[in-house]
Amino acid sequence: MDNASTAKTPMSTSYKLDSDIDGKSVDQKHYRGMISTLMYLTVSRLDIRFSTCLRARFQANPKKSHLMAVKIIFKYLKGTASLGLFHPAKGNFYLQAFTDSDYGGCKLDRKSTSDEETADVFTKALDESIFLHFLGRLGMLNPDYLGI
Repeated sequence: MDNASTAKTPMSTSYKLDSDIDGKSVDQKHYRGMISTLMYLTVSRLDIRFSTCLRARFQANPKKSHLMAVKIIFKYLKGTASLGLFHPAKGNFYLQAFTDSDYGGCKLDRKSTSDEETADVFTKALDESIFLHFLGRLGMLNPDYLGI
């Protein structure tokens, strides 16, 4: 991973991940380990929450396409290591977020999850400009990384 390239976003906005029934199977234990690592990081990195949870759905029968999608998240993390959401240990911290959810558009199961979730900002893949806008509003932009 040291020599790997970086990714600008944690998931593609144009590619839809599916169950890939005909794809080549990969080691389930390795895949679950990668997902577990990413789930741990979602506490401070909300920007990878949706993409990680989407890939976690394929833990029972992971395929090579799913593994490649998980690796994109790691490439994104490599390029954005200085980003994160940090909040004060003392005092009140209130994060309010709004989103335009499209759960019914999921081609896997068309399920809708209408439960209210706090800070569920990234419910679907965002264009890079919108993604950067959200990072700026959350105070997570690193001008050195972005070349600003």
